[in-house]
Amino acid sequence: MNKSCSSEISDGYDEYPEVTQDDINRAVFRIGLKPALSHKEQITILLDSVLIEYFKVRAGESGYQLLINDTLRRAVEYENLENTLRRVIREELHHVT
Repeated sequence: MNKSCSSEISDGYDEYPEVTQDDINRAVFRIGLKPALSHKEQITILLDSVLIEYFKVRAGESGYQLLINDTLRRAVEYENLENTLRRVIREELHHVT
């Protein structure tokens, strides 16, 4: 006895929208719940020569551009932390008064 099974034929459309390059560029890459190191984008930026020399001396063999990137990232993280702390303190003071 030969049983034939019928399966639905795909119409070629996926239920999810197509992922575009813009979607990928806006994506936040994560490892667990923490954002992973984001992809790097090459830019041209004008910096004071004194700053470049400072970072070259500090970086040594590891590369001054990486040190500049890490310094900028820490500044952003500090600003976010500072803003969060200020908001929490204001909220707590509001509850006390």
